[in-house]
Amino acid sequence: MNAAVELVMTVKEVAQYLRVNQRTVYRLAVDRKLPGFKVGATWRFKRVDIDGWIAAQSIANTGG
Repeated sequence: MNAAVELVMTVKEVAQYLRVNQRTVYRLAVDRKLPGFKVGATWRFKRVDIDGWIAAQSIANTGG
């Protein structure tokens, strides 16, 4: 698979990556708490943005 294609993830892939339900990913995306964008009617997420979001959540939760 092309490396550029692997950088963009679907809702299902993000849910698996974060180990959460797909509904959680949809809810976070709609609430603009998870960085993503829509292509037509479907959500897409850049892997680098998700990794940054994870890092930001870790910092926020540790107070650092």
